[in-house]
Amino acid sequence: MTDQRVGESPRLDTGTVNVVRKQELRRAVRGTFVGNVMEWYDVGVFGYLIVTLGPVFLPDADRATQVIFMLGTFASTYLFRPLGGLFFGWLGDKIGRKRVLFLTLTLVAVATFLIGLLPSHATIGSLAAVLLVALKILQGFSAGGEFTGALTFITESAPDRKRGFYAAFLDGGSYLGFVLGAAIVTFMQVTFGQAAMEDGLWRVPFLIAGPLGLVAVYLRMRVEESPHFAALAAEQASTGQAALRVNPLRVFAANWRPMLLVILLVAAANSAGYAFTSYMPTYLSTVLEHDAVQGNLFSLPLMLLMACLMPFVGMLSDRVGRKPVLTAAAVWIVLLSFPAFQLIASDSPVAIVGGLALIGIPVALYMGTLASTYPALFPTASRNTSLGVSYNISIALFGGTAPLVIDTLVRTTGNAAAAAFYLMGMSVIGLIAIRLIPETAGQPLSGSEPNVETELEAHEIHTARLAAGR
Repeated sequence: MTDQRVGESPRLDTGTVNVVRKQELRRAVRGTFVGNVMEWYDVGVFGYLIVTLGPVFLPDADRATQVIFMLGTFASTYLFRPLGGLFFGWLGDKIGRKRVLFLTLTLVAVATFLIGLLPSHATIGSLAAVLLVALKILQGFSAGGEFTGALTFITESAPDRKRGFYAAFLDGGSYLGFVLGAAIVTFMQVTFGQAAMEDGLWRVPFLIAGPLGLVAVYLRMRVEESPHFAALAAEQASTGQAALRVNPLRVFAANWRPMLLVILLVAAANSAGYAFTSYMPTYLSTVLEHDAVQGNLFSLPLMLLMACLMPFVGMLSDRVGRKPVLTAAAVWIVLLSFPAFQLIASDSPVAIVGGLALIGIPVALYMGTLASTYPALFPTASRNTSLGVSYNISIALFGGTAPLVIDTLVRTTGNAAAAAFYLMGMSVIGLIAIRLIPETAGQPLSGSEPNVETELEAHEIHTARLAAGR
């Protein structure tokens, strides 16, 4: 890290401190951002086409059975995410972040595109539904390694003092991808009608994933390996080993405590996040009986605003710390969820938007901060494996199931307040986890040397270490 290229001015002695090159960092941000857009584009498309796809793949079933089947197909992606997190996390810790991220993004894009090419029930009968489930499982498996691998990569590539800012682009990309997919479907439904969508136009949003995926893969191919993993691999190679040895059982034994904390944090944040993104349109149109398009128009602009706010939330967490921002998000949910649902249940469009904002703002605080919080809890050698497993277990248990759990509570009790109490309870659990995690803002990642923006900053750290006799 103190090497000098031909034509460059002499460098200061920075020891082993890594100076982040802006061009490589920009490539890393673009490469990870587009992957998250791609992954969540499919979530938005499929989620908003559930009613449309039922008659295409199960035309002989009644409406309720069609919806249940499609919801189950959607849920299958989450059931296989922990396996993908384990496999791709282990592979990323063994052979490198970059190569695994290229693989996961390619699988997500190809699976989404192939759904658009699937023959319908009218062509191949029940095999069409089987193939749809198989492709959704492939998506879930590969997505299990996509987001956590991208989190690991970008946090290892960013300067320590701005890690929150750069990592927050990933969740911003998630919401942007969801909005893009949902908006395309909504536009087509309004423009062409439900009958035309069922006749074949449903394929178009999935096929768009083809060119989007090509752009995303191209951008990801241009990124360099993260400096922390590169340093770890070089150190390992100096001992004569070609690849790093990663034993998942030993990883779990060593990291079970931070893994448990990640599970609790993901449960708190994503129960609110999935309630806002995936359940609110359903809640507005089925429970409150608003027009489906009107429900989308209430929520989609807020989601777009949240996506744009994420980097600023990350920047805030860099300045004041992760724990204060996370605490504010959890306390907000505990105190204001009940008033939020009361506003959403009113007949006033202004009140409905206000109620949705009361849920969306703490979700933005959660997501924009946790992106840089999770990876910092684990050492470099086992970061991808530990995060991939713990994050995806919690997403499968508490994230993807949140809309179903909330809907069941609301319909069983006949009281919209049940949804608020569920979110409040999950954030109380989140407060416990927030209290137990260490503050990591501005600090080097565990098991790694500092990442800095300038050689002068690196030189200052190196000089301080020499003065301290380290």
